[in-house]
Amino acid sequence: MTERESVRLLSGDEKIKKAFVDHTWAEIHSEESWRIFKVMSEFVEGIDKLAKIGPCVSIFGSARTKPDNPYYTMAEEIAAKLVRHGYGVITGGGPGIMEAGNKGAKLQGGKSVGLNIELPFEQKPNDYIDRDKSIDFDFFFVRKVMFVKYSQGFIIMPGGFGTLDEMFESLTLMQTQKIGRFPVVLVGKKYWGGLFDWVKDTMLEQGYIGADDLNLISIVDNPTDAVKVIDDFYAKYLLKPNF
Repeated sequence: MTERESVRLLSGDEKIKKAFVDHTWAEIHSEESWRIFKVMSEFVEGIDKLAKIGPCVSIFGSARTKPDNPYYTMAEEIAAKLVRHGYGVITGGGPGIMEAGNKGAKLQGGKSVGLNIELPFEQKPNDYIDRDKSIDFDFFFVRKVMFVKYSQGFIIMPGGFGTLDEMFESLTLMQTQKIGRFPVVLVGKKYWGGLFDWVKDTMLEQGYIGADDLNLISIVDNPTDAVKVIDDFYAKYLLKPNF
């Protein structure tokens, strides 16, 4: 078993304890050197494969969403509509909403990209990713850079901590003008409504965000409206997908 594999098998408590163990310079140098080259290799592979894919929209959402869930069906339909409107689709490459997004794109003959993350419960790439557009990542932050760098919009379906992380990461980068103000579309008013009522009533009211920051977000309830937000945004710039 390699050192990397043994670290993955550590329990949460063991990882915490390991962080407080003193290491020699040789151990630190060896570990960090490997990590730097691994990070570099993931960036190189991601850029090499994604730089030429053309305009795409990322679809985020829970890996736990089952095929009989209405949001799974909606994600599949959104992806299919995006492809018909000229966009490719990028997902996290796993099951649930990610699978639905790749499925909708694949069945329409569009570009279907999967940025899979290696996790302890062994998330595996779904069956609807284009073979030449499936990339495995070990580091979440590298994967998130790829999502943001190569997406022209973001569709956010209901999900958990990971979905919230991806959503707020995108919003933060737009708010701080590190990336352009691309459309961010949340699907499911019932699911997202309470969170953004709090954003308005608490964050905005207490001055932690500005009123203009709320313009970064659209909340819709159906696939047609979700894709319309993307189309309307680029219509302002007279831009259309080029494939």
